[in-house]
Amino acid sequence: MFDYLIHFALQKRVIVLVSALILLIVGTYTAIKMPVDVFPDLTAPTVAVLTEAPGMAAEEVEALVSFPIESAMNGATDVRRVRSSSAQGLSIVWVEFDWGTDIFLARQIVSEKLQTASSGLPEGAEKPVMAPISSIMGEIMLVSVSVDPKNNPNKLTETDARTIADNEISRRLLSVGGVSQVIPLGGSVKQYQILISPEKLSSYGVTLQEVMAAARGLNQNSSGGIYANSGSEYLIRGIGRVSDLNDIKKSTVAVRDGAPILFEDVADVKIGVKDKIGIGAKNTNPAVILTVQKQPQANTVELTERIEKTIEEIKTTLPAGLVIDSKAYRQADFIEISIDNVMSALRDGIILVIVIIFLFLWNFRTTFISVTAIPLSIIITVIVFKLFGIMINTMTLGGIAIAIGALVDDAIIDVENVFRRLKENSQLPPEKRSNPLSVVFDASKEIRAPMVNATIIIVLVFLPLFFLSGVEGKLLRPMGYAYMTSIFSSLLVALMVTPVLSWYFFKNPEKLAHQGDTKLVEWLKKHYNKVLIFTLDHAKTVMGVALVVFLGTMAIVPFLGRSFLPAFSEGSLTIGLVTLPGTSLEESDKIGLIAEQAILSHEEVTSTARRTGRAELDEHTQGSNSSEIEVRYELNGGTQEEFLARLRHSLETLPGTSVTIGQPIGHRIDHMLSGTRANIAVKVFGKELQPLRSYAKLVKKEMEGVEGAVDVSVEQETEVPQTRIKFNRPVLARYGITISGISEAISVAFGGEVASQIREGQNKFDLIVRYNERNRGSIDKIKDALFDIPTGGKVPLTELAQVVNEMGPNSISRENVHRKIVVQANVAGRDLRSVVDEMRAKIAKNVKFEPGYYVEFGGQFESEQEASRIITLLSIVSFALILLILFLQFGNFKYAFIILLNLPLALIGGVWAVFITDKIISVASLVGFITLFGVATRNGILMLSHYKHLMAEGRGFRETVIQGSLERLNPILMTALTAGLALVPLVMGGGEPGKEIETPMAVVILGGLITSTLLNMIVVPAVFYFAGGKKE
Repeated sequence: MFDYLIHFALQKRVIVLVSALILLIVGTYTAIKMPVDVFPDLTAPTVAVLTEAPGMAAEEVEALVSFPIESAMNGATDVRRVRSSSAQGLSIVWVEFDWGTDIFLARQIVSEKLQTASSGLPEGAEKPVMAPISSIMGEIMLVSVSVDPKNNPNKLTETDARTIADNEISRRLLSVGGVSQVIPLGGSVKQYQILISPEKLSSYGVTLQEVMAAARGLNQNSSGGIYANSGSEYLIRGIGRVSDLNDIKKSTVAVRDGAPILFEDVADVKIGVKDKIGIGAKNTNPAVILTVQKQPQANTVELTERIEKTIEEIKTTLPAGLVIDSKAYRQADFIEISIDNVMSALRDGIILVIVIIFLFLWNFRTTFISVTAIPLSIIITVIVFKLFGIMINTMTLGGIAIAIGALVDDAIIDVENVFRRLKENSQLPPEKRSNPLSVVFDASKEIRAPMVNATIIIVLVFLPLFFLSGVEGKLLRPMGYAYMTSIFSSLLVALMVTPVLSWYFFKNPEKLAHQGDTKLVEWLKKHYNKVLIFTLDHAKTVMGVALVVFLGTMAIVPFLGRSFLPAFSEGSLTIGLVTLPGTSLEESDKIGLIAEQAILSHEEVTSTARRTGRAELDEHTQGSNSSEIEVRYELNGGTQEEFLARLRHSLETLPGTSVTIGQPIGHRIDHMLSGTRANIAVKVFGKELQPLRSYAKLVKKEMEGVEGAVDVSVEQETEVPQTRIKFNRPVLARYGITISGISEAISVAFGGEVASQIREGQNKFDLIVRYNERNRGSIDKIKDALFDIPTGGKVPLTELAQVVNEMGPNSISRENVHRKIVVQANVAGRDLRSVVDEMRAKIAKNVKFEPGYYVEFGGQFESEQEASRIITLLSIVSFALILLILFLQFGNFKYAFIILLNLPLALIGGVWAVFITDKIISVASLVGFITLFGVATRNGILMLSHYKHLMAEGRGFRETVIQGSLERLNPILMTALTAGLALVPLVMGGGEPGKEIETPMAVVILGGLITSTLLNMIVVPAVFYFAGGKKE
C-alpha cells in the first residue's frame, strides 16, 4: 500500500502538489477559526444537589436531608463516590460518576433518584435543586460591583449596588451565550419587612397565624373574567399588588369589634436588608462579587470577550458612583499567555530545526523540501482535530511542539536517501543511468519500511497514554492525539509530497554530480570514522563501559522524587482563610480585611477580590468563618517560590486562622480529586464526631512534623454555640399546643418567613414576616418572646420550653455514607510521594485507632500512583509489540534486541536530565520517557536496516558496519538534533504559563536524545559487530 502511495504521487505530481497547496490554505483558515482553551475539560462527571433547610442545625440537616439523598444515590448506575456536607440550613451532596459518563445521563439518573428521596424530606426542607452543569475551569471571571466613595453624587448604598448587580448586571450576563451561572455575593439584599411586636398582637388580640395569612394574601391581583360592550371586549382585573410600603401598612390583618386592625398597628413595616450569609470586597473595599461560570464546551477566550463587551454596554446605563470591574479575576489572561508561550516555543523550535537542517545539508532546495513537512503535518493535524471535535489548547499545541523536530525526520531521511541515490546515478556513465523518476521511487521505497515501522513504534509507545483514566487521562490524551496525528501526517507527507518535490528539484543530473558533503559533515565523518575503528577494535570494552554507565544511572533512580503534575503558573492565587467555627460573619470580615491588607503590601500583588461566607445556593459550602481571596500578581524578576514563601510568612500573624494557598485551576483539580483544596487529603473516618476530632488533631500533629508539608490544617468541624429550645411536652399538652404548631411559630418568629414577593418594575424583593429586634437577637429576648395559645392569649416562650445555650457541630462531612474529617496539606520544597510516604509511616506508627475509625489518603498522589502503574504495565505490552514488529521487519530477534538497546541508552540521558533539573519524576516526565523511547528506536531501525541493505549488496561485514554507520551519520544526527533542539524553547521556558506540563517532558526527551544518539553511534555498531561478526 505504501509503495502504491509513492508510485501514485510520482505519477500524479501536479495533483499532489496542488492538493497540498489547497490543504495548506483550507487548514490555515480552519486553524484561525478553531476555538482555543487552556486545558481540555478536566471535570469528572459530577452532579451537585443543593437543598436549603432554613433553621435546621447541622446534625438535623445531616440526618433528615443529606442522609436520605445519599442513600438514594448510592448504588445508582456508574456512581463511584457520594460526598456530602451538612451545615446550618444547607445540605450539599456531590454525586460523582465514573470517568466517561455523559453528564446529561448522570443528571437524568440523579433526577430520577431525587424523585424518591424528595418525598422523605422533612417539611422545613425546600425542594432539592441540581446545580447547573459547569466544569472545574468553569469559573472564568470575577466581576466586582462597588460604590465609589470619592464620587457618589446619587448617595448610592451597598443595597443599591446589590440590587443593580442582581437585577440588571446578572441578567444581562446570563443572556450572553455560553454563560451557565452568575453567583452574586456581598452587598446588602433589599427586603420588605413586617417586624411584628408580639406585645401589640396581644393587646389587639391578634394571632401570629392571622398575621401570616394576611401577609400571604395582601399582594395579589385578581381576574373577573371579561365582558363585551359597544363592540369591544373588556378584561376585568382586580389590582391588589403592593406598590409601596404604605400599601402594606394600610392592609388589614384582622377585624376586632367591627374595627379593622392594620399591619401598621401591630408591626413595624419598613424596607430593610436580608440577614447576610456572605460579604464581598475588592482591594479591601466593600463590593458585590459576581462569579461568572461558563458552560463546559464554551470557548473561554471568546466568551470572555463577549462578556466584557456586554459589561462595557452595561457601564453606560449605570448610575454615577457605581463602579464595575471585570478584571478581579480573568481566566482568559492565563489562557492567552499560555497559548502565546506555547506558540512562541513552536515558532522558535521551527526556526532551530530549519537552521540545523541547512547547516547539515548546506542546500536551500533540500532544506526547503525537508521543512515543508512541518506546515503540512501541522495543518493535517488541525483538520483532523476539526473533524473529530478536538479543541486547540496548550496540551494539543504542546504535543505538536514536542513533535516539531520529529516531523521532519521522515522527510530528512527520504530527501537524504533520494539525494544520495540521484547523485550516485548522475556519476554513472550516461548509458548506465536510470530514469531519475525511477531512482526517486526506488530510493523512497528503500527506506519506506524503516520509516513506516518507526512510525508504528512511536504509536505503540504512546499506547499507555490512552488507557489513563481520571484527570491525568483527560489532560494527557489530547497531547497524545496531537503527537501521533502529526507524526502520521509527517509520514504521509514523506511518502507523497517529499518524493515529488525531490524529483522537481533534483532531476538535473549535471548539478547533482558536483554536490558533495558539507564541510561540517565531512569533518564529522572524518572523526567519526576514527571513533568507529576504535569501537570495533574494542567492542567488549565499549559494551562494558555502557553497561556500567547504565547501572550507575539506575542507582540514582530511587533518589528521585515523585509527583503528579507540575504546579501551574496561572498568574493568580486562591487563598483560603478558615478561622474558628462559630466566628460571626462580621469577625470573619475583619480577619479577611487584615489578610487583604497583608497581601496587598507585597509589590507583586496587583489586586484582590475576597468572598467571605457563601452565596445563596452556592455549592461551595463555606461557613461564615471562611474566606476565599483571589489574588492577581506579577512577578517582578523574582521566583514564584520566593513570593509564596514571603506571602505565607505575612499571613502567619492572622489570629486563629488556617491559611491555604493554591491557584484557581490547581486548587479546583485538588478539590475534584479529594474533595479538599490541597495536594494531600488525609480523611479520618468514624461514627462519632468527638473521637473524629481527637484523631484528626493527632493526625495533624504527625503531618506537621513532616519536612515539606505546608498549609497543614484540620477541616474546621467543631462545636459551635447554639441556642436550643427544648419543648416541655406536658406544658404544651396543658395549653393544647402541638409540636408542629409551636415549631412553625418559632420558625416564623425568629427566622422569618417569606410571605410574598413585591415587584418594583421587573425587580422582585422578598416580603418577610418575623418578630422585631426587641424579641429576637439574644437568649433573654427569646425567652421572653410571647407566643399564642389555642385557648386565647399569649405566654412567654420560657413557660413552654427550656431555652439554653449549648454546643453543636458547625458542619458534618460524609463520604460514601461515613462521617469524616479531613486533614489537608500542601507540599513545598519536596516531592509529593516522599511526603505522603513519610506521613503514612508516622501516622501508622504513632496514631492508634479504635475499631470503626480509620484513615484514607487522598489527593494528587493517588492519581500519580494509578497513572504510574498503568504506564508501567502497558509499557511492557508496548515493548512486546515493538519486539514483534522489529522481528517481522528483520526476520530475527538478534536485530530486534540490538535496536532495543536504544531504550536503556536513552534512559541514561533522561534520568540524568531529571536529576540535574528538579529531581522529580511526574506523570509528565513519564510521558516524556514514552516519547523518548519511540524516537530513540527510530535511530536504531535506520542504522540496522542500512546494514542489512549493504550486506544484501555483497559488502563485507566490517565494511558494512563502517560504511553503514558513516552513511547514516548525517540523517541520524540531523533527525536527533532537529528533534532535540526543537525542544530547547520548551526546556528554557520552564515555569512559564502554558509550558508547565510540556517542560518536564521536553527535559526528559532532550536529555535522552543526547545520550541515545551519541551512544547509538558507538554502542550499537560495537554490539552488532560483536554479536554477528564471526557468523556473518
